Amino acid sequence: MPPSLLSSARLRFLAALLLASVLAPPAHALDLDGFRDPDDGAIDLSDWLLERKGFLPVPIVITEPAVGFGAGLAAVFFRESIGEASAKARESGRLDPPDMFMLAGAGTENGTWLAATGGMVTFGEGRYRWRGGVARVSPNLDFYGVGGELRPVGYNLDGWVSSQQGMMRLGSSDVWIAARWNYLDLKSRFDVESDAARFGDLVRTDKASGLGLSLEIDTRDNIFTPSRGWNGVLDLTWYDPDWGSDTRFQSHRAYAFAYWPVAPSLVLGARLDARVADGKVPFYMLPFVELRGVPALRLQDRRTAVAETELRWNVTSRWAAVGFIGTGRAWGTETSFSEGAESVAGGVGFRYLIARRLGLYVGVDVARSTQDSAIYLQVGSAWR
Repeated sequence: MPPSLLSSARLRFLAALLLASVLAPPAHALDLDGFRDPDDGAIDLSDWLLERKGFLPVPIVITEPAVGFGAGLAAVFFRESIGEASAKARESGRLDPPDMFMLAGAGTENGTWLAATGGMVTFGEGRYRWRGGVARVSPNLDFYGVGGELRPVGYNLDGWVSSQQGMMRLGSSDVWIAARWNYLDLKSRFDVESDAARFGDLVRTDKASGLGLSLEIDTRDNIFTPSRGWNGVLDLTWYDPDWGSDTRFQSHRAYAFAYWPVAPSLVLGARLDARVADGKVPFYMLPFVELRGVPALRLQDRRTAVAETELRWNVTSRWAAVGFIGTGRAWGTETSFSEGAESVAGGVGFRYLIARRLGLYVGVDVARSTQDSAIYLQVGSAWR
């Protein structure tokens, strides 16, 4: 499982964590009087989510079309509640996420499975942060060739994946710099090994070890469901035999998510996302087009670019409707940008403001693309 997909999986796990808190509150939550907002009487989990700490069992829901529907379970430990973190924020003027650690396991209908552990810790009066994880993975995926337009061949990746990242805030600003180490030890096995020959000279190395640097700016008004501000990241990673990689290659990504309140009840969002890889890149680590409706790893090449927009209409103070459309393109190995494989994807969904004090919406998106269609459970923003 490539680090880009691992990062996406980690964020989707955190989304599933909050979704599970909504769908599976503790037994005493059956008395809904304690889970209603005093202002409008609607179901609201602000107090419960704000005060949760200690161990929490969390079901995991998987809807990724690349591996099929699946489920799992996680045990998550919160060192302090979000409410306690908010109390500190009133003193420091800055809100830091609570420290958390987790153990998790999950599987899907196509035989994919994983077991993982990880965490996130903030220290040094909010100036430093560590986040990372280690996973034992065995995903069953399809490879459509470079460019994504050939008949697919099924394959399995089996082994270990690790991603460790240390972050430092620049002064009291919204700018973070980070140093990262990604390590993969994965054996690839095609369902029919002879079929792999028709894809040409695939790079099928076992070990990939990459050192990276990141720069991140985040001015969003809310980390869960933003209504204004932007989040921009430049992520550079170099894989090299000098620090444990079988081959030498580079993998870089730059993206920006922006949000504007264009009317009292309308929020417009825009996303630009570009990825590039050069050198002897393992076939499963080639950049891929990441759009709702397009299966992960479906369109891969040495260059990818995505542009997407989303409009959220707050129909009432609690309910919202969303519509989204985007396009993505993969090119670079044998094709120019204009000749690259393209996908157009769009869809609709709904949101419910489940935690007003956190500004947290949950909901469902139904998406369709040139390649496929899918349903996604969403907690907060769909963009990761």
